[in-house]
Amino acid sequence: MTGTEALRAATQRLARAGIEGAAGDARALLAEAMGLARDRLTLHLAEALDPEAAARFEAMLARREGNEPVARILGRRLFWGREFTVTPDVLDPRPETECLIAAALEGPAPAQFLDLGTGTGCIAVTLLAEWPQARGVASDLSPGALDVARENATRHGVMARLDLVASDWFAGISGRFDLIVSNPPYIAADEMMTLAPEVRGHDPHQALSDGADGLSAYRAIARGARAHLVPGGRILVEIGWQQGRAVAGIFAEAGLGDIRILPDFDGRDRVVRAMSPDTSP
Repeated sequence: MTGTEALRAATQRLARAGIEGAAGDARALLAEAMGLARDRLTLHLAEALDPEAAARFEAMLARREGNEPVARILGRRLFWGREFTVTPDVLDPRPETECLIAAALEGPAPAQFLDLGTGTGCIAVTLLAEWPQARGVASDLSPGALDVARENATRHGVMARLDLVASDWFAGISGRFDLIVSNPPYIAADEMMTLAPEVRGHDPHQALSDGADGLSAYRAIARGARAHLVPGGRILVEIGWQQGRAVAGIFAEAGLGDIRILPDFDGRDRVVRAMSPDTSP
């Protein structure tokens, strides 16, 4: 069987299994099975698929048929132009989270920032790579997540400027920061069953939901924000697209000001930005 024949059969197979984007997923998996960069696959499709590559391809297709995301099968995800290791310990980075990066980069480069609930480290590592003079602190409750963040920070050459801390929100954090960022768990408990099987079945549940109304993390972050921001410092959090007004209200009650709800690439509410007052609490 040639690569072309294998690709055609795999695309049809994934489509029958109800996989959206079957053709693109099949190409990504075939390139991986053949040990090729995805943009080089077309040049090799006329070649016969060797038995080892065919076996690898079959194993990956079976996993994708079971709704396992391509990023988890490959063990990596592209985010803001960089590859990040993804394991079962961490949330698979989403394109929507790049909106948080874009909003952060619109403001001044901080001397030091804090990333709460870092997961893969994609937010902290990206900001450190974009701001070569900044230092960062990234926290997570999960030891496995901190290991993944360390691997990604090392891969992208920013580990020397990043401190990783095991912490439940601000519990293990000291000091003040020019910027606080977070993509916290914001799915309400009663919404979990509505998620796509790729998400519900493969992302860590504690990274998806607070087990309550989806706003618990924002309340915890708001309670500690002013005490950990320098006067005039910024805070940016990713939100669910229907949570803008609720999170803005939580931040206002905590004494944060200049609150804005920012849209994602589809025009839906995605980031809430606020500022610490110019005086300390």
